[in-house]
Amino acid sequence: MKSNTLKTLSFLFLMLFAAPQIFAHALWIETKATGTKGKAQEISVYFGEFSDNDITKADKWFSDLKDFTLVVISPSNKETKLTSKALDNKYQAFFTPDEDGVYTIVMHHKVKDVYGTTVLDYNSSATVVVGTKTAGNTIASNTNKIAVFSESSATAKKDTKITGVASLEGVIAKEAKIKVIAPNGWEKELWTNDKGEFSFTPIWSGNYMVEYAHTEKASGDHNGKKYDEIWKMATYQIAVK
Repeated sequence: MKSNTLKTLSFLFLMLFAAPQIFAHALWIETKATGTKGKAQEISVYFGEFSDNDITKADKWFSDLKDFTLVVISPSNKETKLTSKALDNKYQAFFTPDEDGVYTIVMHHKVKDVYGTTVLDYNSSATVVVGTKTAGNTIASNTNKIAVFSESSATAKKDTKITGVASLEGVIAKEAKIKVIAPNGWEKELWTNDKGEFSFTPIWSGNYMVEYAHTEKASGDHNGKKYDEIWKMATYQIAVK
């Protein structure tokens, strides 16, 4: 009896302190903003805290996070599921572009375990421009339920304004809070306008991460456990020259 009580207390203690840390972390995709037909393009998936350069080792990802799905959507809207492998601090996958235009890479995973009373739903995307065609350069190519996108991500430059858009359930996200994280960890919160748009001007070169989180009040049963909300997170990388 004493052993069971200690186990229960230990679990509650773990959830009390682990849940906020999990919520602060995110999954994100990193890849080069441009690609070449016939040449393999590397895709990396990381988990951790981007602003602190705190990356969790691949064998330490919690619950079933490693079972994420990774799909590439071609400019002509063909979908290809990718297989990834674990490396030291990330999961790695490759695809080879075979047409000109903009490829969209989407990652999605709804975590098996319920944390407290919350279901965690992770989403990430990246775009890769091949050649000079603009086919596929739209947020509509992203199949995730929550997403962030910028038409100019492949040409982003320091000291030049970048405009992006956010969507939720296939509809533009009006008055939504967006977080932009610079390569040095500096963060800024933005709000989308009535067109779902946001903008910022990068003052440093390097990889920026754009995050959009939304909590949906909904109750139900997920893998045998009750929940009363779903926390959805979208991340999107912009490489600034």
